[in-house]
Amino acid sequence: MIAEAGLAALWLAAALAALQLVLGAMGVWSQRSDLLAAVRPIALVQAGLSALAFAALIWLFMNVDLSVALVAANNASTKPWLYKFAGTWGNHEGSMLMWVTILAVAGGAVALFERRLNERTLIATLSAQAAIGLGFYAFLLFASNPFARLNPAPVEGQGLNPLLQDPGLAFHPPTLYLGYVGLSVAFSFAVGALVTRDVGAAFGRAMRPWVLGAWILLTLGITAGSYWAYYELGWGGWWFWDPVENASLMPWLAATALLHSVTVLATREGLRAWTVMLAVVAFSMSMVGTFLVRSGILTSVHAFAVDPKRGTFILALLVLYIGGALALFGLRVGTVREGSRFDAVSREGSLVINNLLLSAILGIVLVGTLYPLAAEAVTGEKLSVGPPYFNSAAGPLALILVAVMAAGPTMRWRHDELKAVATRMAIPLLLSALALLLVILMAPGIRILPLLGLVAASGVALASLAPLWKRNLRRTPLYIWGMVIAHLGIAVSMAGMASESAFNKETLVASTMGETHRVGPYSIRLDDVQPVAGPNYTAIQATVTAWRGDGPSFTLHPETRNFPSPQTETNEAAITTVLDGQLYVVVGRADESGRWQLRLWWKPFVTLIWLGGALVAFGGFLSLVGRVRRDLRHRPAPEML
Repeated sequence: MIAEAGLAALWLAAALAALQLVLGAMGVWSQRSDLLAAVRPIALVQAGLSALAFAALIWLFMNVDLSVALVAANNASTKPWLYKFAGTWGNHEGSMLMWVTILAVAGGAVALFERRLNERTLIATLSAQAAIGLGFYAFLLFASNPFARLNPAPVEGQGLNPLLQDPGLAFHPPTLYLGYVGLSVAFSFAVGALVTRDVGAAFGRAMRPWVLGAWILLTLGITAGSYWAYYELGWGGWWFWDPVENASLMPWLAATALLHSVTVLATREGLRAWTVMLAVVAFSMSMVGTFLVRSGILTSVHAFAVDPKRGTFILALLVLYIGGALALFGLRVGTVREGSRFDAVSREGSLVINNLLLSAILGIVLVGTLYPLAAEAVTGEKLSVGPPYFNSAAGPLALILVAVMAAGPTMRWRHDELKAVATRMAIPLLLSALALLLVILMAPGIRILPLLGLVAASGVALASLAPLWKRNLRRTPLYIWGMVIAHLGIAVSMAGMASESAFNKETLVASTMGETHRVGPYSIRLDDVQPVAGPNYTAIQATVTAWRGDGPSFTLHPETRNFPSPQTETNEAAITTVLDGQLYVVVGRADESGRWQLRLWWKPFVTLIWLGGALVAFGGFLSLVGRVRRDLRHRPAPEML
């Protein structure tokens, strides 16, 4: 009965979403207070019912109810409890139910807590959120029912994809989905403000926490996903420009531009039309990612390969929501007032350049991701767009972007002098020049992009501290600290990316027992290979001894695992982290002569990539707390109808 209860809750939530949309639209149109007042409670009940449906699915997975088709296809009684729990969303239907649940709960949170907007604008926002939810409810109920029964029930389930059997599954997808849904709320705010012609500072202040929260979660999700793929897939890389990786990067790029734009709107009442447009673009990118992952047109370790008819359904939703929002924008953009003016040399001007560069990089990633798919659909030929295109096309723009990011916080609002900005940037520029000289002397054969990356990272790291100069650090607002730490995190990540790209060492060998090999500063010796048994797999485990120079030796145990349900082989890398990098070891199969395949990497300072990502997210969190505290202290009385 749990499955039936979950399905009933889903149907009721869908019905309430429809009611929320209809009453909200009628209330905004007629300005009837009774209709407007009814929308908030409906949004809260809808959120509760959606959460109840998702809780029912979790219960079914935890108890391995094999009479439910989704559980039988993605779970097994032999799985550890963590993978039973996280397996709830490690599949197409479960992940979509998580999506719509977060969407509904976010709408309920807006209904419960938002008091800054004009009531009509808020109700228009909740109506837009209900419209988004209604489409996904229909998708679940008519095309992807997570509670469908299976008769007769099998004796045992097929099990979760072994590549997903990792603690990362419990963290990576939820953070990404929370980020995507945060962008849906920003989209709904934009639609609501356009409907009521209420694009102003209050709209920006209401939207900003949601954009900032979404950006933080997307940063965490992408960072965690990068490290998960790095150690789980055994390929030795931290980013592959996989189309589904790009599908998470594109919303982050749009959200970064939107975050800077909405800050200008909320604090300086500028960039009004641009902020609304970016809100539409950011949510569009999350919808494009949803389509790519679930349409069946991609073959990827990240993608849910499903019936293409479901992809058609999502494509129809994408066209409906984004096409409708763009049409509304076109009709109402003339009613959006210009807002405050500013000079080109100003902090607002630097943020505009920042947005344009982010948009250009977003366009490059979007074209590189979609072009092979479009070309295959037209010609039938498979094309591949890989790292050479993305690195050469987006890399130079990214370097310009970080240079602007370094200078921006040193500029004054509205108007500044170029000479004064140059004076403030003198020390960071001097440090960059010194870094350039040192890198050329110490690594004369370094490629140009990693070289410029290291130079830019040093300058940005110092320039990121500029907002703290001559301040009383104890009285510095929390959001200023957040900006400083986030910008510093970008510099740290860039230094890690450039170092890994420039100095990475790789050795592929076929090794006999007792044979010693070299990779970077390390010596590696294969000592033994033995079969081992895990909780739901068998494995071949190697014993590898490593040492650096005259230092002490240590042991690594890379594995090749075999999962019976479903039948899959995976590589489990053995990784040792030291202060200046990581030693990464993968064991493969034995050849006919009894030699074992070993893949060895030395990756200098690669951990800075993820440390920087964590700093960026932490800085965003401090900014969010600081902004919310400030808004609460200065909250105006709500406007009356």
